[in-house]
Amino acid sequence: MTNTLTWYGHANFKIQTPGATILVDPFFDGNPTSPIRAAAIDSADLVLITHDHGDHVGSAVDICTRTGAQLVAIVGTAEKLRDAGVPAGQIANGIGMNIGGTITLKGIDITMTQAFHTSESGAPAGYIITLENGFTIYHAGDTGIFASMELWGQLRDIDLALLPIGSVFTMDPAQAALACKLLRCRSVLPMHWGTFPVLEQNTAAFAKALAATAPGTRLLRADIGTPLALD
Repeated sequence: MTNTLTWYGHANFKIQTPGATILVDPFFDGNPTSPIRAAAIDSADLVLITHDHGDHVGSAVDICTRTGAQLVAIVGTAEKLRDAGVPAGQIANGIGMNIGGTITLKGIDITMTQAFHTSESGAPAGYIITLENGFTIYHAGDTGIFASMELWGQLRDIDLALLPIGSVFTMDPAQAALACKLLRCRSVLPMHWGTFPVLEQNTAAFAKALAATAPGTRLLRADIGTPLALD
């Protein structure tokens, strides 16, 4: 079975591997770009949350309670979601994890990274997700650019970076292009754009900035709701 990535708009992704179904920031209901609602998700193994804003937590509580998926979130946000209804036994490590830490679940290595944003609980975060075959994905969460992205690029061999480009609340296209240079990622898929009118509405500016700043990084384009094979 091939590993696949499905983008549901905004920062919402499903990663499907031979042994696990992983959801990151499952914002389905209320997401104008998602072609499905949360009720269509009938199975999941892991649900990763970058921070507690509603357009990222999304339907995490509902999905976890219906599917039995384990919730991965930073300490504090994990507690908040437990209080919202996620069974305590389904929270990874019992209390969540923290920045710099790595846990292994369902054969997937998950490292929590810093992100520069806001959160009502815990702190905002990103994830480096290493699949069973070694393919490595960096989901930056909502963040501005930060210099220590370069350290993550040295520490990890990143095959695919999922980076916000929408500006206003996150990095803009120029920052995201420079982030690719720092991360030394092989490919990038831009996210957190086009969902709402205030955000960047297309990837044209990012494509131009990427070609000038990090020409060695391949720009991937994904149709929302269509699985993309990861190679």
